[in-house]
Amino acid sequence: MQACLNGARSSDEHPVIAVTPEACAAEAVAAVEAGADDLHIHPRTADGRDSLVADDVARWVGAVRAVCDLPVGVTTGAWAWCGGLSAPQAVRSWSVLPDHASVNWHERESEQIAEALVERGVRMHAGLWTEESTRRWADSPWPERTACVLLELSDSPDQTELARRLVDLVVERLGDREVPILLHGEGLSAWPVLDCAVAWGVQARIGLEDVLVGPDDEEVGGNADLLHLAARR
Repeated sequence: MQACLNGARSSDEHPVIAVTPEACAAEAVAAVEAGADDLHIHPRTADGRDSLVADDVARWVGAVRAVCDLPVGVTTGAWAWCGGLSAPQAVRSWSVLPDHASVNWHERESEQIAEALVERGVRMHAGLWTEESTRRWADSPWPERTACVLLELSDSPDQTELARRLVDLVVERLGDREVPILLHGEGLSAWPVLDCAVAWGVQARIGLEDVLVGPDDEEVGGNADLLHLAARR
């Protein structure tokens, strides 16, 4: 189970959304104690913007690694600040490397970002949101270089059929290759898609990046509560 600790959310959305490295480290410890075995974080600038800048990535990844002995991954989303560099250039400037990083395959420069990650020795997780982006990934040389397929379903209650189609497309393309598939939703799809992941035997994730309430719309105190609720399912 991967814990997605903060995402691009603000603390106005939930009081424990991590907007500092120290807060993220505290949430990481709680998530690990609740059963997470992988972590996904969004490093931020001092003023709270998602960032790919080397100093920000180093501060956030370093803070989490100082308290947790688990793989730590980051986003490379197109909205993240790059400090005047292109996203691939920002990745090549990193001084502290995360264990893995997600690349949204529908965004511009996705393959160039993926190339930069692989060059640096960072495991590339291909973020596939739609059938179109999944087919584009499947028809490229990248399945052989992908460390994990990250299937991401949007904020809608009726995503089960699409989730099944995406999983089937990826399984068909991978053939006998043993590449992890991580399936998750967000908002209204988060809990139904987590149930699909469990039923279909693929990896799952949960955390405040994806959803702010439990499966019955109950309030949660933080990422650890979401992980406990996920474990019960």
